[in-house]
Amino acid sequence: MSTNNQSLLKHTGILNLEDASVVMVSTEWNDAVTNELVAGCERTLRENKVTKLCKVVVPGAFELPFAVKQYWESTKGTGKQPSAIIAFGCVIRGGTPHFEYVCQAVTDGILQLNLQLPIPVIFGVLTVDNQQQADERIGGIHGHKGEEAALTALKMVSFLRKLAK
Repeated sequence: MSTNNQSLLKHTGILNLEDASVVMVSTEWNDAVTNELVAGCERTLRENKVTKLCKVVVPGAFELPFAVKQYWESTKGTGKQPSAIIAFGCVIRGGTPHFEYVCQAVTDGILQLNLQLPIPVIFGVLTVDNQQQADERIGGIHGHKGEEAALTALKMVSFLRKLAK
């Protein structure tokens, strides 16, 4: 989902979601990138009047699915369960197969969460070959993936609410 200087995702299809709650789970690893993903996400959510936000930080991308699942489980029965969770990370290819293992595990983990949890879990993990590609995805030529993840979360919350009617 890349464009030249502009996101393909528009604000269309988003209901008034001021009461929505979004959790952003991000990694410490490559934090210059993940912090910018979270900042862009937060800006977009606030532009859409979503103020119930929570941020959780984990060591690395491999820990994202576990943290998402544990956050969900810890909020059961509290009335504080989120409307959506967004997982942010950045995995940069190195010289070993580690990149492939981590990327596959995180992708599979978030897929499984989407199938198990009753809320959307948005994949905001950059899997790039180098820092330049990461930079291009946090406000560069390929848009801002944090902003796109926020819009995706809002659209999925709207989708769920339309189904519930």
